[in-house]
Amino acid sequence: MKVGCIGLGDIAQKAYLPVLTTLPDTELHLQTRSPETLERVGATHRIPAEQLHADLDSLLAVGLDAAFVHAPTAVHPEIVTRLLEAGVATYVDKPLAYELADSERLVELAEERGVSLAVGFNRRYAPGYAQCAEHPRELIVLQKNRVGLPEDIRTMVLDDFIHVVDTLRFLVPGPVDDVTVRARVQDGLMHHVVLQLAGDGFTALGIMNRLSGSTEEILEVSGQDTKREVRNLAEVIDHKGQPSVRRRGDWVPVARQRGIEQVVLAFIDAVRAGKPLSARDALATHELCERIVRSVSEQAV
Repeated sequence: MKVGCIGLGDIAQKAYLPVLTTLPDTELHLQTRSPETLERVGATHRIPAEQLHADLDSLLAVGLDAAFVHAPTAVHPEIVTRLLEAGVATYVDKPLAYELADSERLVELAEERGVSLAVGFNRRYAPGYAQCAEHPRELIVLQKNRVGLPEDIRTMVLDDFIHVVDTLRFLVPGPVDDVTVRARVQDGLMHHVVLQLAGDGFTALGIMNRLSGSTEEILEVSGQDTKREVRNLAEVIDHKGQPSVRRRGDWVPVARQRGIEQVVLAFIDAVRAGKPLSARDALATHELCERIVRSVSEQAV
């Protein structure tokens, strides 16, 4: 099976290549426009020179079965279009694109061509979060905060807050019938945003503060007088009377803790089995993100 990895930045090097380079019966091809990065990363993982590519044309010429796209968001539409038109099953980092129209076009193209398209929402596969889907969820609160990083509204929502949005969509126990968005924007930069999703018997809050003084991610799901808390995807605390703490094992890889290993294997297994993957549900997350961008932009006027 021939698999391509397009873009060799931090996310590819730290999270995906440690998984992709261990896949059995797989011929891994790397592509980036930086000759120095291509040579260095190829040498690090002992990838033969003939499997290193400086451009997408060269990569597509080998006849890929699947590809992972870790290039900057701005070039996702161009790259993913080329891959889908070539019939290559494609996994792309979130978001599909900054503009909803581009995301819609890519999903429609994948369906027209009958080609699998998946978006990298790895938190759905992170063990701590997956376990929360089995817990009573009358109230869901997810905070993903940063230090000193106020940012353009669209960029912040689509590049980062989208993880919060998708995780809430994954965890809500029923249809959402109310969406509320509040934010603080100053000089065109968003400092914080709060999303509330509500439905019959549940409320979900997503919070991102880019001036919080701490880099942290905390998920709490509660209901029926019990609570499960997940801190930084590594520590699970169950509250029912006395808290019970479960920490990530010393030898558990970060990629497994964050769900990246699991989502990669799920994608590859589906491709091997000829099982088509649809990005329609991922598109619903992009649609909600577009709603957030528009709401915050209107509030900021």
